Amino acid sequence: MTSALAFDQVSCVFRGNDGSASYTAVAHTSLTVEEGEFVAVVGPTGCGKSTLLNVAAGLLEPSSGSIHVFGQPLVGINQRAGYMFQTEALLPWRSAVQNVMLGLQYRDIEEQEARALALHWLERVGLKGFEDRYPHQLSGGMRKRVALAQTLVLDPDIILMDEPFSALDIQTRQLMENEVLDLWADKRKAVMFITHDLDEAIAMSDRVIVLSAGPATHPIGNFKVDLPRPRDVAEIRTNPQFIQIHQQIWSVLRDEVLKGYSQQLQAKALA
Repeated sequence: MTSALAFDQVSCVFRGNDGSASYTAVAHTSLTVEEGEFVAVVGPTGCGKSTLLNVAAGLLEPSSGSIHVFGQPLVGINQRAGYMFQTEALLPWRSAVQNVMLGLQYRDIEEQEARALALHWLERVGLKGFEDRYPHQLSGGMRKRVALAQTLVLDPDIILMDEPFSALDIQTRQLMENEVLDLWADKRKAVMFITHDLDEAIAMSDRVIVLSAGPATHPIGNFKVDLPRPRDVAEIRTNPQFIQIHQQIWSVLRDEVLKGYSQQLQAKALA
């Protein structure tokens, strides 16, 4: 079976404005996301998780290595992926339905059809009746629902998610996590999900990839999450198998988190 995403020895090196100094964010990273698979990627702050996601989206060209999308080399923007950012990219002068329609309009979908699809997805994410509200009139959780509808209305084959729920309170966050799982179960798209929260990673995914602390981040763990679906993200945390998987992953992740924290303290001391 062809992987939805395949990173092959990807490295990303960033240079200073003068071209002399350089920082290797990601080094020789190989990983895959299979068709229909929900993969979570965890690692210390600043380890390059978002860098990898930007490479998958085609927003960043790797310094070396390659990435393939359903077996084809990725050149330019990944047209088969939808990207849900950490901060929702909603236009404040457009209503909820107009924001969801935006991507369809860029694809030259006829206005009436685009609006019908946008209304359908707003209903799917629980926002029926809020179609004409503007972002400032919606709660943080509601704005995340609009952003989710904005991503899913395009029916992407791959969904890229960069810590989409990190700013939400715990109750709203768990509701959103369950909604994403319900929507994912319907069509089983390939998902690459970035998170700092190990509990969230295990509760939602089929597989958890652990990245090392930077610089020169690379995968150091690949864990299968063999928990029954469908899942309730709150209830699954009490499953003994969940606790066992958590202990296994944390035994690998703990030292990298401490290393990343130490690097942050050193950077602050030198600033």
